[in-house]
Amino acid sequence: MVATPERQQQTSQDAPTDNNRDRVAVLLMGYGEVESYEDFANYNEQALHLLTAKFAPVPTWMYPAIAKLLALFDFHEWGHQHNNFISPHNKIFEAQRAGIEQQLQQQWGEQVAVFKAFNFCEPYLPHQVLAEIKQQGFNKLLIYPLLVVDSIFTSGIAVEQVNKALQHLNEGEPQWLTGMRYIPSFYNQPDYIDLMARLVEEKIQNELADAYLPSEIGIVLMNHGCPHKARGFTSGIMESEALYESVRKKLINRYPLISVGWLNHDTPLIEWTQPNADLAAENLIELGAKAVVMMPIGFATENHETILDVDHIIHDVQRKHQDVKFVQMACVNDHPEFLKMAANWASEQIEDLFSETAMVVNPQLASEKAAHSQEHNGHHHHH
Repeated sequence: MVATPERQQQTSQDAPTDNNRDRVAVLLMGYGEVESYEDFANYNEQALHLLTAKFAPVPTWMYPAIAKLLALFDFHEWGHQHNNFISPHNKIFEAQRAGIEQQLQQQWGEQVAVFKAFNFCEPYLPHQVLAEIKQQGFNKLLIYPLLVVDSIFTSGIAVEQVNKALQHLNEGEPQWLTGMRYIPSFYNQPDYIDLMARLVEEKIQNELADAYLPSEIGIVLMNHGCPHKARGFTSGIMESEALYESVRKKLINRYPLISVGWLNHDTPLIEWTQPNADLAAENLIELGAKAVVMMPIGFATENHETILDVDHIIHDVQRKHQDVKFVQMACVNDHPEFLKMAANWASEQIEDLFSETAMVVNPQLASEKAAHSQEHNGHHHHH
């Protein structure tokens, strides 16, 4: 017989009765972006450790040097090419956090709060934020990666960082968390897919429909680029392709020229998803597109990729096709409908956290179990 935690019946409108002590912290996770150019090298080094290490064969001793080199390129791009650009990412992410918290507190009150953590940016690194969550007396956690709509690969670094932070915060004491949930991605959520398609249709109606036939309007739906080989990690290609297909299906009967466009990082020796966004736009123009809409569906929050990289792509393609009109669309950001749906996805998990019996985890048992498992395996091999 399988043991299942007992659940207490409750309607989501009522505050939980038996578990009044329970408090759920929702941890929204994104990359974060530098707001001071001095932070470029540090940011790049964190990203190399957490992301690049999983698919690029680069020895770790080279990371500091590579990070400094990349910082020079970043400084050139943001500082010189883009008039001292400062990314709006962190501000938008904070607006998303506040908006989702407002929605959730209407339902759950003060027993739920939303915190933001950035994978690569102090003072919001996961270990810093989790220390704050513990200090404020929260005992249940919902891990909620929000920035990239792809996969367990990108979201997996969130779990990796949370695990390291929790280990450090515990230091052998009984675990302070008594419940945990995780939202890996929302690539297949019907309300998100509907919103993406509707935003594209509205943009076309407002800016292009009076001057171009539907068959002359190309749509590039931009996904977060994924490496094909990531040392066996699930890299998000399947989820991203499913998202693209779902949005495409809603638009294709009205607008026949649609392509996925992957926002890849041009890393040497790595095979990335194709077509990249440049090639996607070129292909649609070849098929007769006189206007091209560039819509990021694989990112929920604006960042330098969706702003600067897409801007570069448009300029490069437009140089060859000067008569083609380009429309660059924004991410969903703090669109009120998105904040509402994002809160709803969290609500299901919060309800589960409140209604289940607290789990008790003793970290000391983990080392005992591991030792026992080694003994058992050792014994097994003697046969």
